[in-house]
Amino acid sequence: MFGPSVEKPYIFHGSRGILLFPNSLQVHISLAGEKQMRITWITDDNNSPSLVEYGTSSGEYNCASQGESTSYSYLFYSSGKIHHTVIGPLEDNTVYFYRCGGQGPEFQLKTPPSQFPLAFAVAGDLGQTGWTSSTLHHIGQCKYDIHLLPGDLSYADYLQHQWDTFGELLQPLASARPWMVTQGNHDKESIPLFKEGFASYNARWKMPFQESGSSSNLYYSFEAAGVHVTMLGSYADHDEYSDQYDWLKADLSKLDRRRTPWLLASFHVPWYNSNKAHQGEGDSMMASMEKLLYAAGVDIVFTGHVHAYERSKRVYGGKPDSCGAVHITIGDGGNREGLAQGYKNPAPEWSVFREASFGHGELKIMNSTHALWSWHRNDNDEPVRSDEVWITSLASSGCLNEKSHEFMKTFMVP
Repeated sequence: MFGPSVEKPYIFHGSRGILLFPNSLQVHISLAGEKQMRITWITDDNNSPSLVEYGTSSGEYNCASQGESTSYSYLFYSSGKIHHTVIGPLEDNTVYFYRCGGQGPEFQLKTPPSQFPLAFAVAGDLGQTGWTSSTLHHIGQCKYDIHLLPGDLSYADYLQHQWDTFGELLQPLASARPWMVTQGNHDKESIPLFKEGFASYNARWKMPFQESGSSSNLYYSFEAAGVHVTMLGSYADHDEYSDQYDWLKADLSKLDRRRTPWLLASFHVPWYNSNKAHQGEGDSMMASMEKLLYAAGVDIVFTGHVHAYERSKRVYGGKPDSCGAVHITIGDGGNREGLAQGYKNPAPEWSVFREASFGHGELKIMNSTHALWSWHRNDNDEPVRSDEVWITSLASSGCLNEKSHEFMKTFMVP
């Protein structure tokens, strides 16, 4: 199922033999540490500066930042000049107007608030189909501060010009709110003995890994308002001797839940999955890392990979656990492979809601104790909530006090 067709105003770019939208830059933004935002865009002109001018009034840019640039080649494809420029310090909950490279169109972004409420839009496995456009249209109608994408972005699958068309497709939304992503299997694009994995992904989608003490763009963390979000890599080494494991342990050990009462995690391959697709693929990562997330008191885990929607009860070790995390699979953003229609029956005890339909989710964290999660099916109008649940934070439930000994044993003992 590919959904309705969407006509796009492509033009042919002769120098690289690819299709591009006219007069666009593939602009997207991401959080880059406290009160800072990374602006990413691509130009064909290698002499174009990595300059972002910005201000709080349209056409009046009283601040400017100079950044860095990179590029990459892939078989017969050569990318444009990929610019990454960090701007700030920025005021919270404020609209900024900006332009890239000292010329061109003006964009505007809004920074997240410093206090609750805080809203996330969540959709994974996007691709570039008519259903993708439908998902993005629905997301564009909701009010959110940050977009979370748990892997499988463009579905370029080695056809590099499709990373360019994906960047253009997202630009209206991704230039206005920070998009925080992690990698999926379709983003890897490795060629044995010739090309390492994630070359395109890492060049185009630089996340705040260095700002969060990580050595890899495939896993990192960030904070907004009173929420700490840990983005993990299903396709990076994750056993107990891996750099990712050590980083995760260090990241979670630093948390002050009085300052960040909500703790979220996101990665691509689900650990709790009653769909027939991709069974068991997350077992090794779950075996090494679930105990860390449990001891730290992760509230919600977002995953993709399975092209359907599923929400669990709070769960740990394969069983319902009132102090475990709610696991949400939301790999239903619109990919070209279609939906995963088959489910195992009967449903496991931990599974609450499951459906193979395209859509997106919204997490509205109201305060330090309560959040509203809703899933919105593309077939309905955006305000229609096909699934919703109020979630109480573990920090307010007494679970963290119950886990204090386990936390100390897990994170503080060498």
